[in-house]
Amino acid sequence: MLHLRIIVPSPRTEEAVRLIEKTVGTAHVVVLAGAARDPVGDLVLCDVAREAADELLHELCELKIDQEGSIAVENIDLSLSKRADEAEEEAPGEAADAVLWEQLAEATHEESTLSITYCAFMILATMIAACGVVLDNAILIVGAMAVGPEFGPLAGVCTGVVRRAPKLAVRCLLALLIGFAAAMAATTVFSLGMDALDLFSREQLDNPRPNTSFIWQPDPFSFVVAVLAGVAGVLSLTSSKSGALVGVAISVTTVPAAANAAVALSYGEFAQMWGSAEQLLLNLLGIMLAGVLTLYGQMLLWRTKRGRWVRPGRR
Repeated sequence: MLHLRIIVPSPRTEEAVRLIEKTVGTAHVVVLAGAARDPVGDLVLCDVAREAADELLHELCELKIDQEGSIAVENIDLSLSKRADEAEEEAPGEAADAVLWEQLAEATHEESTLSITYCAFMILATMIAACGVVLDNAILIVGAMAVGPEFGPLAGVCTGVVRRAPKLAVRCLLALLIGFAAAMAATTVFSLGMDALDLFSREQLDNPRPNTSFIWQPDPFSFVVAVLAGVAGVLSLTSSKSGALVGVAISVTTVPAAANAAVALSYGEFAQMWGSAEQLLLNLLGIMLAGVLTLYGQMLLWRTKRGRWVRPGRR
């Protein structure tokens, strides 16, 4: 269940309450007249099953409550209520399959903001991966994959495409490109510095690397794995099962490919650099393609349930 805290302009309170009451999966409606001071209005509280929440939020936004008032959504970790159990049972579908589009857009917006912290994580992850490819250390490669924050912008691009929000898609794409560009440039300088300290060498890069040579030798499986990881990542975001994102992060070789390209560039190994760049591109395209198709599939699935969010006799 989700808890909604809504500030409604007084002239629209009755309309908002009627909307809540006619929506299946809602319970525990409370109206506090004149309780809100900024913005001025009435405070309306209610609980709603996750699978019915997106439709309710959409209808509330149609009333422009998000512009003239406020809508806050919180997860309910525990609800001991027979009425809440009934609301969950009457709501169509399963909670794990539901997509809260506004929540998804907000999450991807936050994760893909081009901030100092975001760039720092990209740079640090790529530098860790650089140590991994030079030392042929799979543990460092896995660690770098987990540290990299690139899935946020990738999910943002997918969300922007499906939601037809070009500003979101372009902003996330810029964050992705600038993040990788900054990380690769910094890692190239890092590699030169490590070489000056005799910690990196061309021989290490040219020697057989059975654990990490796949990074700059892309094959069809690179794209297949990226597609599968993209599906898993989007499902993880939309179902609020964030634990699966760790598995997604260590399934694709975006950060390691960028790191190998940067180290190869520092030594003038252009064959490895272009191979790594191809690996990076395949992974990014595979994830974005899978993400867009998965979100479209989820959208079509829930459209088949349209009309089932209204209680009989309250249309």
